[in-house]
Amino acid sequence: MDVHVPAAITRGLLLRGVDVLTAQVDGTTALEDPALLDRATALGRVLFSQDDDLLAEATLRSVPGSRLPESSDHNGVWAWALSERLAGRLDGHPGS
Repeated sequence: MDVHVPAAITRGLLLRGVDVLTAQVDGTTALEDPALLDRATALGRVLFSQDDDLLAEATLRSVPGSRLPESSDHNGVWAWALSERLAGRLDGHPGS
């Protein structure tokens, strides 16, 4: 999980038994987007984020013939737009 993911999302996934590794737990909160994608790839993980810059980097890596070599591919990035109400429900609290 990227540092931009609300804690309610992480808690909701953990409560449902999803194997989640946050940037905070991994000690990678200060990594720039390219390094964060490289770290997720090295761990064989998909990165979950709503950070536009990170999504742009991931998209660039996915385009054949981009400025990046084939070896800079990644496992994927999940992106979302989420209301606070839904985030509360995922955390086990009813939405308002």
